[in-house]
Amino acid sequence: MKQAGFFQRSVLGRCMWTFRKEFFWVVVFSMFANLLMLTPTLYMLQVFDRVLVSGSETTLLALSAIAIFFFLVMGFAEWIRSRLLVRAGARLDEALNTQLFKATFEAALARGSRNPQQPFNDLTQVRQFLTGPGIFALVDTPWTPVYLGVLFLMHPWLGWTAMFFMLPMALLAVLANRLTAPRYKKAMTSSIETNAYLHSKLRNAETVEALGMLGNLRRQWLALYEKQMATLADVNETSRRIQALTKFVQYTQQSLILAVGAVLAIDGKIGVGAMVASNALMGNALRPFANLVGIWKGYVDAKQAYGRLEALLEAHPDRPAARDEPQVKGQVSLRGLVATAAGREAPILRGLDADFKAGEVVAIVGPSGAGKSTLARCLMGIWPEVQGQVLLDGISIADWSREALGPHLGYLPQDIELFDGSIAENISRFGKLDAEAVIDAATRTGIHDMILRFPKGYDTSMGEAGALLSAGQRQRIGLARAIYGDPMLIVLDEPNASLDDAGEAALIKTVRELRARGRTVFMIVHQRHLLSAADRVLLLDAGRITRLGPLAAAVANTPLKVQA
Repeated sequence: MKQAGFFQRSVLGRCMWTFRKEFFWVVVFSMFANLLMLTPTLYMLQVFDRVLVSGSETTLLALSAIAIFFFLVMGFAEWIRSRLLVRAGARLDEALNTQLFKATFEAALARGSRNPQQPFNDLTQVRQFLTGPGIFALVDTPWTPVYLGVLFLMHPWLGWTAMFFMLPMALLAVLANRLTAPRYKKAMTSSIETNAYLHSKLRNAETVEALGMLGNLRRQWLALYEKQMATLADVNETSRRIQALTKFVQYTQQSLILAVGAVLAIDGKIGVGAMVASNALMGNALRPFANLVGIWKGYVDAKQAYGRLEALLEAHPDRPAARDEPQVKGQVSLRGLVATAAGREAPILRGLDADFKAGEVVAIVGPSGAGKSTLARCLMGIWPEVQGQVLLDGISIADWSREALGPHLGYLPQDIELFDGSIAENISRFGKLDAEAVIDAATRTGIHDMILRFPKGYDTSMGEAGALLSAGQRQRIGLARAIYGDPMLIVLDEPNASLDDAGEAALIKTVRELRARGRTVFMIVHQRHLLSAADRVLLLDAGRITRLGPLAAAVANTPLKVQA
């Protein structure tokens, strides 16, 4: 079956299309449920117009048994369609959560996500709407003409009365869309901004407390929060007004339909049963419209969440399939490498071209702002806005699957981020724990004895050890993580920034050992004595390579700080 054009537009649309069978059966069971809702009407007609006239208790018993049977079937149909939607929602979550996790991570990596939790909230919003009363209101609405038809069959005046009340209910549904949709969107945007601001400040709580910035930040947060609350108040006030109008129309129609029925019954045009039954039919006819007004907020939220998910998944599609056991040698080439950043006119890196042999140790030096850390990220393939190529063994690093290539790379960033888990799990990159490899990496970086001094050794949780670890110890654990598994390409961004003399000695020993093993190492340094571990020095200035040559030729004129 060929997919409809709407579902061909996006990854999310194609995923939704796979649930067409479930939604088809929801519509089928909704048909049975809505048809059986005529049971109370028919039952009342028979009781008032036949049982009360004949006085037959046997007829009443038989009618009651039939009605109860139909109610059971109706309840079963309602349960089945709810069950179908719940299972569809679980399958939707299962189908999207992995891809959404990867897309959210890539958006955060590209600095395009202010609130990483928002996509998962959006998925929950869409799933809840599809499995809740909102979808039932949509599938029940087409049955309104059936109830109207029955009213017209009972008497045209009853049908026209229902039609008269359908008009304001339909107008209220349209009015709810026009008035609330932009307000909901504004409120949601304000809420995301407020939460993102608070989250970013809580991550730097120690700095905020030390510098006495809490009052200033609270005033800025309060301004955002008050704006958020004002938009929410506007939304809620508009919704309450629409709900009040909806209730007025509902109560009015219930009374007037009885009045019209009473007039017809007095004139002998319908029976008393039809008069009473018309009220139930009127309620069934207008119920979907009332439900649409009631669930409009959920619909608007789900629609906006769907749009955000659609944009996220389109911007970050699945990467190419992983290469089977890549054989990485560590030869690196730069071809016209240009790195840019949003909001910055001039590029950070300006057309870099260079070749580096496998097993070579390269020291990257240069003044602050020269683009050294950006080059390090480009070498790892994690800088989002790049032109040109970084080639690893002749293959663009962007063409590698990160999961396949990751074990062959080592990276120590400037800002060491250790994750919630044990020290061993952090060193092993939260993969399959190889105790020998973990101890080997820790020993080569000189932190094995330090770790053993903790009460639980390698099993010590970072939550417990975090407050006990110095910046230098964190950096050395990060270095152990970088060389875990003996990767072929290692990039170290200022690996000695927080190290003491013993730590620097261990660092130099580690780098020399990596060179002896034939590993390719790039390290950003600011101290001249660390150059002794390098084969070549790359001088970067204003985003350009101004010098690249052997250590002896480069040291004399390399503008590095001299350690005291």
